Amino acid sequence: MVLAFDYRGWGDVVGPKGQVVIAKDIRDSLGIAPGWVSLQRLVDDHVEIHFLPAEHRESLKGALAPYVKTHVPPGDEWRNAQERAWND
Repeated sequence: MVLAFDYRGWGDVVGPKGQVVIAKDIRDSLGIAPGWVSLQRLVDDHVEIHFLPAEHRESLKGALAPYVKTHVPPGDEWRNAQERAWND
């Protein structure tokens, strides 16, 4: 378990809107990045928080490159290849 306390040893102060900063060492340890979703639930006398990564908009083009054995150029050939794949 990672606990982070400020210089006073009391932890972080809750802001006027009820916000709390997750300490950098905890974010780094969990791999939390901006845009992630936090799921919070009340467990007895404390809050439990789970983090889910945000949907990404990064290309996966290179992820399958080692497994692709053919190249189909765009246009009619591509549409024909799609039809064959769906029909098989």
